[in-house]
Amino acid sequence: MAIYRESLPQCLNGLFLTDSGLETRLIFEDGYQLDQFAVFVLLTNTKDRLRLKRYYIEHALLAIKYHCHFILESVTWRASADWAKKLGINLQELDSLNKQSIQLLEEVRSQFATPNNKFIISACIGPRGDGYQISTKMNEQQAFDYHKVQIQSFVNTQADMVSALTINYVQEAIGIVKAAQFYNMPVVISFTLETDGLLPSGQSLKEAILQVDKSTSNGPLYYMINCAHPTHFEQVLIAGEKWPTRIKGIRANASCKSHQELDESDVLDIGDPYELGQQYKKLLTNFKHINILGGCCGTDIRHIEQIAKACQG
Repeated sequence: MAIYRESLPQCLNGLFLTDSGLETRLIFEDGYQLDQFAVFVLLTNTKDRLRLKRYYIEHALLAIKYHCHFILESVTWRASADWAKKLGINLQELDSLNKQSIQLLEEVRSQFATPNNKFIISACIGPRGDGYQISTKMNEQQAFDYHKVQIQSFVNTQADMVSALTINYVQEAIGIVKAAQFYNMPVVISFTLETDGLLPSGQSLKEAILQVDKSTSNGPLYYMINCAHPTHFEQVLIAGEKWPTRIKGIRANASCKSHQELDESDVLDIGDPYELGQQYKKLLTNFKHINILGGCCGTDIRHIEQIAKACQG
């Protein structure tokens, strides 16, 4: 059984690191051609699987170096039915790959976890459509039916929780939460935001969090923000209000460019790792409940180290 599913330590205290921008790193640094931006397909090749394991290990060592705990996020952001169909993968193969992704994280946890460095295994799911824009919008029931298939793959694994990253409208978020609740899986919702601090749907972050909480009886353990730069959302987080206390994690982009600009760019914008670390420190100064820190597009181990340096003190 999963170690922390009944009591996730990041909900209490301590600083938790996550990994960085895996997809952009594989594409721009390692030269991988990721069809549909899907990393989970690399699990089928021994050499590629070892590359993924090295990626987790370098982040794990960084967490240990800075006396942080670590959240291992699986490579299954694209491992759901619609994306699998585009990749020519059937549902049985997809189920196996989702399970294999957790087995990989088990190997890393068994190698590095200690009582002073807790390692949490998070099963990652992504949006049914594009992470940057809403193409086909589902209602809550449709989102429930779609995402419960992938969540079911994780139920009997060592996954401690489910994290839904780059979610861009509330109906999909609500469906994901209800699907996780159906299987008694702890769930986290991470919204992506545009440069104006709004979801791609045009809804405010505050309204989105309040609507999901109301519709699911405060179903998510907490919320996160990912695939946006701190300058995109710092102005919408108002210290002293209650709703921002539901946000515990930040996985920011390295670049302050818009999603459209990033999507159209053929050059990786890594921003300034030191500056990003200082921006995280500023956020934690104003919102002390935030304790889960990592990266998204364009970030790598340099960014995570600067974040750890700036925030662990």
